Amino acid sequence: MAKKWGHRIKSWMTTQMELPQDVMMDLPRITMIGQIHIYIENHRGLIAFSDKEVRLLLKHGQLLVKGKAFVIKTILPEEILLEGKIDQVVFLKE
Repeated sequence: MAKKWGHRIKSWMTTQMELPQDVMMDLPRITMIGQIHIYIENHRGLIAFSDKEVRLLLKHGQLLVKGKAFVIKTILPEEILLEGKIDQVVFLKE
C-alpha cells in the first residue's frame, strides 16, 4: 500500500510542479539518433558490454541493447553514450 501512495504522490508532484517524470520517478531517459547512437541517463551501472550487447542496471530491472560494432563513446556514473548499429532495446524485469 505504501508503494502505491508513494507512486501517486510522485505522479501528483510531477504534474503540479511540471517536473520531468524521469527525474521524479527515477526512470531511465533514452535518446536515440537513428540506429547509430543511443544516450542513456539515470542508469545504475554497466553490467555487461561486448561489441554486440550492452546490459545496464536500472532501478527496476535492466536495459538490454543489442546490435553490432558497439563502442562506448562516453561513460559516466549515470550516463552512457553508445555508438554502433542498434537492432533492439529491451527492458528486462528484475
